[in-house]
Amino acid sequence: VEFLYCDLASMKSIRQFVQRFRAKNCPLHVLVNNAGVMLVPERKTEDGFEAHFGLNYLGHFLLTNLLLDTLKQSGTHSHNARIITVSSATHYVGKLHLNDLQSRCSYSPYGAYAQSKLALVLFTYRLQHLLTANGSHVTANVVDPGVVNTELYKHVFWVVKVAKWMTAWLFFKTPEEGASTSIYAAVSPKMEGAGACYLYNEERTKSADVAYDEELQRRLWTESCKMVGISDESSRVP
Repeated sequence: VEFLYCDLASMKSIRQFVQRFRAKNCPLHVLVNNAGVMLVPERKTEDGFEAHFGLNYLGHFLLTNLLLDTLKQSGTHSHNARIITVSSATHYVGKLHLNDLQSRCSYSPYGAYAQSKLALVLFTYRLQHLLTANGSHVTANVVDPGVVNTELYKHVFWVVKVAKWMTAWLFFKTPEEGASTSIYAAVSPKMEGAGACYLYNEERTKSADVAYDEELQRRLWTESCKMVGISDESSRVP
């Protein structure tokens, strides 16, 4: 195991990380996009993005795109490279505001978090469409880990914290249990060659209806490319 530092809230840090990783000339068979913040007070990343959208979504969007060439080179017909992105059941109530992705008009930590998690599902489906169109041996899937007992809940109201403390042993998953579906997506032979799946408890299930809107997927992808400063190669793919 070797650790390389990467701050998903910093576009500069992401680019530096990718440079360091590429310099090692290592293959990349599995990429798990798992970093995240939840219900944080209104604040911006160093690049000026709203924290939830910037870290939860744009950081992973840029990281994945910068590593795509390595992933494509690492995958084979019999063993695809795999991209696993961790979303949340919160995406079911999320709304994507393409004219206000930074939540500048009216900020709600709940709305901003849900939007970032919906964006991750839309991103995954569009990414798989592009990978398939290019004949790449890479699959992209999205995972809902469930309600997991971690420090992710440190910004919730104190009443919720007390309730969590009292009931976590009964209703919350352990971190190990929460990681199980991501691990399943990363290594299970049953997932070989399967892409654009939404997984919960190691089972394929249906995501929010809006996540299947291909026009919305395309528009989000194009806007995301502009925001992180990369070229939109998908413009040539229907």
